[in-house]
Amino acid sequence: MTNLHSGLVDMLGLRIVRGEYPPGTRIDVDSLEPEFGVSKTAIREALRVIREKGLIDSWPKRGTIVNHRDAWKLLDGDVIRWRRSARRDDDRLLAELSQLRDMIEPAAARLAAQYREPADIQALKRSFAEFETAGRDVERLAAADQDFHLHLLRATHNELMMRLDVVIVHALNARNRIQHHPGADWLDPVPDHRRVLDAVEAGDPQAAEAAMKFAIRESDVDLSGGEPAFTAPATDTSINT
Repeated sequence: MTNLHSGLVDMLGLRIVRGEYPPGTRIDVDSLEPEFGVSKTAIREALRVIREKGLIDSWPKRGTIVNHRDAWKLLDGDVIRWRRSARRDDDRLLAELSQLRDMIEPAAARLAAQYREPADIQALKRSFAEFETAGRDVERLAAADQDFHLHLLRATHNELMMRLDVVIVHALNARNRIQHHPGADWLDPVPDHRRVLDAVEAGDPQAAEAAMKFAIRESDVDLSGGEPAFTAPATDTSINT
């Protein structure tokens, strides 16, 4: 998308997610052209994209109407990003993303341990090495963390699982915005990620799944400001034959 087009989509999408256009509202499309100083074609194209995301519907006589939330494509990357930007339901979004991670990533770790290839292990090791040396550099830490989790999804070699990357990316970004920022204090995430890597490399699906569950729960404890309440799972790095 061009900058103009993506900017229009973002502005209109955010208005809907923020509640400036409540569900059932008819959007005065004709007023948008002079407001934004763009052509009718640009407005129509932006609305077409937003309609594909389920936020609006259009009818010849009724016009463009904002849909209720249950029609929104909540797993769409832009919709998640707008919800994060709006921050009207920040706690709810973070909780929902964490719950999705808890469903997706332990299963991904289990599959990765079963189906990983040498190239996957090397990619995970490179990401982990960057993660390990990032220290308190929040930008490096966030980038390496995201890279590690995306490589883990790819190591499953499950095309449908890999398509869930948008959930993982936005979940990690939302968490890092709150948890990993200059001046903040957080638990050392390196040991948790090392256990996941070791179990995947060893080809131990059960240990990989348990290690990822533990890592996510420790992250949740860190976010809540509580003390770690879980015992790290023992990782058997022997390969079962």
